[in-house]
Amino acid sequence: MPPSYRYSKLFRRSRVLWGSFSLWQPRLVFWCGALAIGAISVGFAKLADLAQKGFGSITSSGEWAFLLPLALSPLGFMVSAYLAATLFPNSGGSGIPQAIAARHLRDDEDRTRLLSLKIALGKIVLTVLGLFSGASIGREGPTVQVGASIMLAVARFSGMAQARGLILAGSAAGIAAAFNTPLAGIVFAIEEMSRTYESRANGLVLTAVILSGLAALGISGSYNYFGMASAAPTELRDWGLVLTCGVGGGALGAAFSGFALHFGQKIRRWAQPQPLKRMLALAGTCGLAIAVIGVASGGTTFGTGYEQARAAVEGNALPQLFFVEKFAASFLSMLSGIPGGIFAPSLAVGAGFGSTVGSLLGTSIALAAILGMAGYFAGVVQAPMTAFVIILEMTGDHQAVIPIMAVSMIGYVTSRILSREPLYHGLSRVFIAAAIRARRAVERESEYP
Repeated sequence: MPPSYRYSKLFRRSRVLWGSFSLWQPRLVFWCGALAIGAISVGFAKLADLAQKGFGSITSSGEWAFLLPLALSPLGFMVSAYLAATLFPNSGGSGIPQAIAARHLRDDEDRTRLLSLKIALGKIVLTVLGLFSGASIGREGPTVQVGASIMLAVARFSGMAQARGLILAGSAAGIAAAFNTPLAGIVFAIEEMSRTYESRANGLVLTAVILSGLAALGISGSYNYFGMASAAPTELRDWGLVLTCGVGGGALGAAFSGFALHFGQKIRRWAQPQPLKRMLALAGTCGLAIAVIGVASGGTTFGTGYEQARAAVEGNALPQLFFVEKFAASFLSMLSGIPGGIFAPSLAVGAGFGSTVGSLLGTSIALAAILGMAGYFAGVVQAPMTAFVIILEMTGDHQAVIPIMAVSMIGYVTSRILSREPLYHGLSRVFIAAAIRARRAVERESEYP
């Protein structure tokens, strides 16, 4: 065969490979989706910050303004619950259970009931409304549902058949962009979203995390969520924090998770005769209780708790009962059913718990806060690797790698002993069952018009 023929054949083959629009279209749509997740995550974060600042300025602008939450919070909670139930169904809560449930469902229509661009829009709007109402919620969990919704839309628009892998990639990209923690996004996808390693999806996850991270960095720049910390154990009592924060934080996290699953089931049964009316009443009651806690605590329990957690990581002791008050406010916010996550409030509860333990033991407040976050967060989500990596990336405290790792593991084991079912996976079964019931209802209607 002459060399000219071989070169001509190779040229034609490369033209087909690189010049085919049908080959590149799915990739381009996927890359655009990943970049969009990063950009939207940054915009979501800025809106959330503005909402918190707006709530803070309104409730501190006059002599009696600190009492405004007693009216604003219940009203905001009821409006958010109403819109979530009527206009944006399946947008309530964290959003991570919906993404997990969508991965388990095989029917495309069932998935789109949980993940869609409309739900993503509602999730952002209603989470911002919740923060403007003083709810103890975060925007990181909702970013997971937003990212997964965008990637499911990518699967539909591009014709890519890897819907489950794309949901996983969107979820990982959401966490990575929300916290600026790319490694944590990948570990979260493996440990929490899929509970297994999927070699076929690892390329999608890695690419989505890289592109969403680049978009977020391009807009907001490089930063550590809690700044740079350098706390490390130097004395024997510092090492005592490892056991105390691991066991105590894990038990506290198990209590949050177990109570959320138990009372959530009770509330669903109670609301069954008149779901909308009773859920609105519950949301208003929870909003009022959160307002009372917030006023009693001087406003420290409103919002994500980011400022309090960062202050503790920087070595400033928090009020000794802050973690109890924040725990109650976060639990009531979740119980109300309004859209909003538990990631950031959980870090604040953990930092408050660690700060209290550090004050009582006379150890470094910064180290105690970091270890408290690791123990409590691992106890709530029962994902020790995610807890370890995300806190290490958020604080940059490489001097405490072994203590953070040990506390995360102790917190996880303690939580598993006390509460056998992981929170997000327990909640995901509710959405799976609801999606199956909805599909069967549609099938019955089509059979018997």
